[in-house]
Amino acid sequence: MNTPLPTLLVPGLTSTPRLYEPQIPALWQFGPVMVVDQRRDDSIAAIARRILEQAPARFSLVGLSMGGYIAFELLRQAPARVARLALLDTSARPDAPIQSARRREMIELARTGHFGEIADLSYPLLVHPDRLDDQPLRELVRSMALDTGAEGYIRQQTAIIHRCDSRPHLPAIACPTLVLVGDADQLTPPALAQEIAAGIAGAQLTVVPGSGHLSTLEQPQRVTAALVEWLGAP
Repeated sequence: MNTPLPTLLVPGLTSTPRLYEPQIPALWQFGPVMVVDQRRDDSIAAIARRILEQAPARFSLVGLSMGGYIAFELLRQAPARVARLALLDTSARPDAPIQSARRREMIELARTGHFGEIADLSYPLLVHPDRLDDQPLRELVRSMALDTGAEGYIRQQTAIIHRCDSRPHLPAIACPTLVLVGDADQLTPPALAQEIAAGIAGAQLTVVPGSGHLSTLEQPQRVTAALVEWLGAP
């Protein structure tokens, strides 16, 4: 086993530490595990600055979806502090106009008292088709959204809309990198993961069968195994 090193877990949009609940016990064997709070700022740069103020001097970094956007920014701000990188179900691209328009619609729902509806509206896009009738998973997604809150959600969506294009920065990533994606991820499909992996020298690409966007919850054993292998590699 490598020298113990803290692992920072960065959740995605409307996600909380429960996004990584299946993985934390296994990751703990490699050192302290911290889940960051990504609800309090309305720009990716500000979120990253707040994380770095509270983070250990050096750490392994895991980010899913929005957590991946934040991970790219952490690497821009403090590349020497990231020892290992895992990018799950995410994209290096900026928001497309059609995506930003949809986000602004969701922000308006949240601002006009309909935040409670957003989790159910989003759920079909988040999971594998086989999970559409998975009521415990649906309830977990709804619970995480409620814990995020409408104001936190608006800040997160605003940050995502204005995120930068991380593709030009991929070749500068020098730490061991795992890129993982669900095979049926509708929001950040495997082609986007392939793009990231191709841009980072030596990156490992893992496609998880039977999973949509929420791979850590949909296929927890497969994702945990991939992360344990990544953290334990020489």
